[in-house]
Amino acid sequence: MEKSEGIERAAERCATGKTRLYVTADLAAGVPVQLGRDQAHYLLNVLRLKEGAPILAFNGRDGEWLCTLSEVRKKAASLLPERMTRAQEGLPDIWLLFAPVKKARLDYMVQKAAEMGAGVIQPVMTRFTNVARVKEERIEANLIEAAEQCGLLTVPEFREPQSLEKLLDGWSGQTPARRILFCDESAPPGSALAQLEGERGKGPFALLIGPEGGFAPEERERLLARDDTCALSLGPRIMRADTAAVAALAAVQLVLGDWRGDDG
Repeated sequence: MEKSEGIERAAERCATGKTRLYVTADLAAGVPVQLGRDQAHYLLNVLRLKEGAPILAFNGRDGEWLCTLSEVRKKAASLLPERMTRAQEGLPDIWLLFAPVKKARLDYMVQKAAEMGAGVIQPVMTRFTNVARVKEERIEANLIEAAEQCGLLTVPEFREPQSLEKLLDGWSGQTPARRILFCDESAPPGSALAQLEGERGKGPFALLIGPEGGFAPEERERLLARDDTCALSLGPRIMRADTAAVAALAAVQLVLGDWRGDDG
């Protein structure tokens, strides 16, 4: 997402409510937070906020704080935290591993993954991946924007791209062990919800979305041979990768995640 495009969309979102802003500084009552030049420009020139305007700020550590815009100058401003509005809470322990797609659809996938509660986002290069490299700054900007928009208190963690082969080579050494739920276009059609019910209690989980051309035969064979992997069918239709990511995350959250409304 280009910076100007992101600012315009954010301005539209903030027109009817308090602006939310992600900051890296610590948040504590009465301790000013100096804003970067881009953030000051966004608040002062795009949203046209004045000194004293209320801002909600979060940093992923100290909860959400009600702040006022202060020390306003031509190209600079600060936030003055007044009181905590929400205590810090983490994201669901669900990872999204995905073969990168082209620019606009990658933006969509990353933003929706954050909104759906993925705690870790990691591109995975497969044999049929048709995007050779990703703009990591762009992905991180999309994650921050999504967190600001949908009320998250933590920005999902972005991890550098890795080949599927290397990822699987090191997967078994994780503590705690994490199961891979991979969306398998070649799996017999079935109930994804029933499959996920069978995974209850085996987590934590990572959801793996393949490229537009699907997994190569040798990749699928290797995934199916693992005892920490479950092939997940998303029904009789072939979905685009960005659609599959949203659909699969919804199913995982419904059965295994925080949409259940209980601890189970």
